[in-house]
Amino acid sequence: MGFEIAKTNSILSKLATSEEHGENSPYFDGWKAYDSDPFHPLKNPNGVIQMGLAENQLCFDLIEDWIKRNPKASICSNEGIKSFKAIANFQDYHGLPEFRRAIAKFIEKTRGGRVRFDPERVVMAGGATGANETIIFCLADPGDAFLVPSPYYPAFNRDLRWRTGVQLLPIHCESSNNFKITSKAVKEAYENAQKSNIKVRGLILTNPSNPLGTTLDKDTLKSLLSFTNQHNIHLVCDEIYAATVFEMPQFVSIAEILDEKEMTYCNKDLVHIVYSLSKDMGLPGFRIGIVYSFNDDVVNCARKMSSFGLVSTQTQYFLAAMLSDEKFVDNFLIESAMRLFKRHKHFTNGLEEVGIKCLKNNAGLFCWMDLRPLLRESTFDSEMSLWRVIINDVKLNVSPGSSFECQEPGWFRVCFANMDDGTVDIALARIRRFVSVEKSGDESSVMEKKQQWKKNNLRLSFSKRMYDESVLSPLSSPIPPSPLVR
Repeated sequence: MGFEIAKTNSILSKLATSEEHGENSPYFDGWKAYDSDPFHPLKNPNGVIQMGLAENQLCFDLIEDWIKRNPKASICSNEGIKSFKAIANFQDYHGLPEFRRAIAKFIEKTRGGRVRFDPERVVMAGGATGANETIIFCLADPGDAFLVPSPYYPAFNRDLRWRTGVQLLPIHCESSNNFKITSKAVKEAYENAQKSNIKVRGLILTNPSNPLGTTLDKDTLKSLLSFTNQHNIHLVCDEIYAATVFEMPQFVSIAEILDEKEMTYCNKDLVHIVYSLSKDMGLPGFRIGIVYSFNDDVVNCARKMSSFGLVSTQTQYFLAAMLSDEKFVDNFLIESAMRLFKRHKHFTNGLEEVGIKCLKNNAGLFCWMDLRPLLRESTFDSEMSLWRVIINDVKLNVSPGSSFECQEPGWFRVCFANMDDGTVDIALARIRRFVSVEKSGDESSVMEKKQQWKKNNLRLSFSKRMYDESVLSPLSSPIPPSPLVR
């Protein structure tokens, strides 16, 4: 076996054989656990429920209704076939002009119409992953570094580091102030890099935050923009959750800050935005990533690089039609926010009933869940032990905070928008049962608790007689609640 590995390494590149992709982290291990034993209310009622995937599946019915009313939007329909040849042959990496115009208009709407976006600065990429990597290729060389407030999205190690060769330097944020970014922490991270002779190229912000689900206020954004300008480094704002804000305060884009009179001194060439339709519209499979830069050279360079990750013209054509329908877009954004608010409230209320608190958030498709009271001791080893129990016994894929570079053990990200109402209630029932077992007595042994949990978990199985296959839509079809949930 060792000889085979050595042989493989000798014939492949360093990139191909490196471990920098990050696939071996607990974040991706949870996905693998789900893939090997996926929950299904009929076929596998005791399987793992996927709560580690930040997808927005709450508004597919609105998109499906629009498609039925607008068959011409598809070049593969009888009504749209006349456009098939022109769209199938179009391969300009600038993208369809009507697509770029529609995307720019949609970005404006998701920011409340308070700022304008130029279609000529819209650059396509293969999802937010491709957009993030593209902007890093444009701004930095291998060995350079970017500051990133932690906790941050685990796949940034793949998206930003793996092929570019850059470093990510965490700016540590603490629960004592609700993980807010402070000027002191930013300055400290930058100065530590300077002392280590690391060239810092920029600061990367995720706003709204993944995994916190919080938004940055104007004062914080102004302070961070001033800091990056003062040190002549880039500010990259990942704003892919802009339209997932379901409660005040409203989302503020860095583009709005640049428009304010008091910030006119700032060098716009150092500011860049990454966007996507994966979260706001729930279309990750369409691979719509956008680089929007205020720097002409970055726009031109990113456009050349986009040849390696273009969006298909069929997808561009379809979305240009849908996003140009202002009545549909306005209704979609309002309805999406309302549904996210309702789901978030239902889920967090269910957690509070058993004493589980979450960081107060107003955006995103997830909660930052505080399970510190369930740790045997305040260590990351204890966090991982708890996570394994949740994955293997409770059968929920939630993501441990350590995989997000969180410096405090016991925090977990849990997603709530990638399933129907019935599955959410099953997940909440499993959590209630688990917490009741954990609190049943501190003297209980680990094995006794495990056996008690497994015994109780059997009650969460659903009789196949309760279901009709026709009602098991993965979207929003009603699923009869279990006796335990009632």
